Amino acid sequence: MDKQPSSLTSIASIVTSMTSVAIGNGMMLAYVPFMLTRSDAPDWVPGAAVTMIAFGGLVGCVIAGPMIRRVGHARAFSCSMALVILSALTISLGMHPILWVLARGLYGAAGNTNFIISQSWLNHASDNRWRGRAMAMFYMAYVIGLGTGAWLFGQIPVDGNLPPLITIFFTALAILPIGLTRLPTPPAPAKVSIDIPMVWRASPVAFIGVLAAGGLSMVVQGFTPIYAADNQVSQGDVANLMFVMQLGLIAIQYPMGTLSDRIDRRLVLIATCLIIVIAGFFALSATFGNLLLLMVVFALFAGAVETVYSIANAHANDRTDPADFVPLASTMLVAWSVAATLVPMLVTVLTPVFGPRTFIYAAMIVAALYALFVLMRLRKRDEVPAGERETFELKSAQIPNAGALIDAEARAE
Repeated sequence: MDKQPSSLTSIASIVTSMTSVAIGNGMMLAYVPFMLTRSDAPDWVPGAAVTMIAFGGLVGCVIAGPMIRRVGHARAFSCSMALVILSALTISLGMHPILWVLARGLYGAAGNTNFIISQSWLNHASDNRWRGRAMAMFYMAYVIGLGTGAWLFGQIPVDGNLPPLITIFFTALAILPIGLTRLPTPPAPAKVSIDIPMVWRASPVAFIGVLAAGGLSMVVQGFTPIYAADNQVSQGDVANLMFVMQLGLIAIQYPMGTLSDRIDRRLVLIATCLIIVIAGFFALSATFGNLLLLMVVFALFAGAVETVYSIANAHANDRTDPADFVPLASTMLVAWSVAATLVPMLVTVLTPVFGPRTFIYAAMIVAALYALFVLMRLRKRDEVPAGERETFELKSAQIPNAGALIDAEARAE
């Protein structure tokens, strides 16, 4: 279908829908680990719930394209929202740890499907003159929605099933703007086409960076509320901690991203990894008795983790021919999902041995190893000339870059 002229306000329905979804998601990201940690469930269950989100996301990478090609974006969006609702409904039935773990996997599959639908629709609906602003607005709104949902978790009672019911409410609301939108339906996204050799040739730093970011993001965002609950932190303080972590993404990513447009992005990646390691040391030494300091530390920790993802993506685009953007996006999306599954799984296995701070050690080790890898690559390849770099865009590893899985239409205009 030919794309009609549009303005920035025309994508409000997509942004509004995904922001509403994010509020419910943010609530569940705080509620599920908090309740599992405080329950009589085995120690491995909270970590398994984190791992299942990423594994479900990997499944979503595979099923989203065929689903969209079969029924179209709008119907597929409603179906993915139904899966989110079914996930929250399962959790609302009461504390059944194994069912909760499976429900989080269902949410993960729906989540990646949502991102593929919304990002590809945004790409199609946006004009070249303001596409970058549209994507930045989308990411910003989603991240703020996650933080708002986490904050709301601290304002409501957790006895009973009110949090999952509120999640169902916001998810149901999210269906309405998309169901009523007059935006033209975009082409179906391209098939997931994995080409690791091509991506490696284009940029080993970007490929390993997305792998590192997948593990880092799921570990830090998923295990922080578990760590806080293990230390008997109150519900309200857990909610505030999760809220502040989302603000850290904005505080770190914008200045580091702007810097990466001016100097070699690899240097900025090394600096970002150093921030993660330093923040990790402070996180290990700070106690929950000084909660305000700990919130600042974890905000820097989470913000730096998310920044690795966005700069690695920008570096990949700098090094890749536009004709290869679809296999690049496919490979990066799957790489992110695999790492986001394996690293939390490893942390879950090791936590009974090394204690609840295992995730902090894991994040520090991954960041340090990645920094060393980037440092080695600096000697083997020159930086991309400033005139050939794409402008940095705000991205979050909590929202993997699925929008590039479309035909080349948007980029070829």
